Amino acid sequence: MNYQLIPKELRSIAEKVEANERISEADALTLYGTNDLNALGMIANVARERKNGNYATYIHNRYINYSNICILSCQFCAFAAKKRDAHAFEYAIEEIVQAVGDALPLGVTEVHMVGGLHPSLKKDWYLDLLGRLRALDPQLHIKAFTAIEVRHLAQRVFKMPIRDTLEILRETGLGSITGGGAEIFDPVVRDQICRGKETADEWLDVHRTWHSMGGRSTCTMLYGHIETLANRADHLRQLRQLQDETGGFTGFVPFAFEPTQSHGILVNIKRASAFEQLRNLAVSRIFLDNIDHLTAYW
Repeated sequence: MNYQLIPKELRSIAEKVEANERISEADALTLYGTNDLNALGMIANVARERKNGNYATYIHNRYINYSNICILSCQFCAFAAKKRDAHAFEYAIEEIVQAVGDALPLGVTEVHMVGGLHPSLKKDWYLDLLGRLRALDPQLHIKAFTAIEVRHLAQRVFKMPIRDTLEILRETGLGSITGGGAEIFDPVVRDQICRGKETADEWLDVHRTWHSMGGRSTCTMLYGHIETLANRADHLRQLRQLQDETGGFTGFVPFAFEPTQSHGILVNIKRASAFEQLRNLAVSRIFLDNIDHLTAYW
């Protein structure tokens, strides 16, 4: 690393990263505070090359939302609907299986499937869906359901402990769970943007349970709304802490808040700039030293 291109306030952090030492939450805040994107990128590049060399990868998958009908009313969400809403939808199992079946000849290896917290779909519906997708191709990886959906299924649909619910889902075909629903872990922010949604501890506990069963998952962060930089650093810290404990996260997906169709306190927020998105990716790559992959959200 050319330290002449690194400003003085970042050099001690750069030295830590080059020495493969862990940076602190305070260091993350310092990185978030810099406007020197080139220097930040140089530091992040050291972490990236150490993890993955000069390779980037992708998965050819079919992304499916089985329904947007949801019992929650998160302020940031432009996706969810109530059954009476004009934009509400719910695909039949046959439609979902057909869509995935049509994609198999194109070379997809994974189906990524999430939906809202549906108020009336039954246990057999979910199990039939997984079973029929598995029957299409035993090699197809089924990545489905957020931790929030898993809790909903356990408490309201299957009516059994989370671990038992996950075991049944896995036996039926579930390969991994998705990282959605993390948003920002800070409880004050969470209360303002997604009141009624599970807490950070509850989100983390679902992933901890799944990892303890040998399962893998991704993790996420929704940024660029009312959260502070300290909230972001704390969110990253909690993800890194769980990864230290379980090693079950395959990748981290930071995605910027999309203000279109948001409401309440979020309605006038501008979308995070390209500069801010790159800075957040770089800080995340540096801080999450125990997570191999970062996703540039499509």
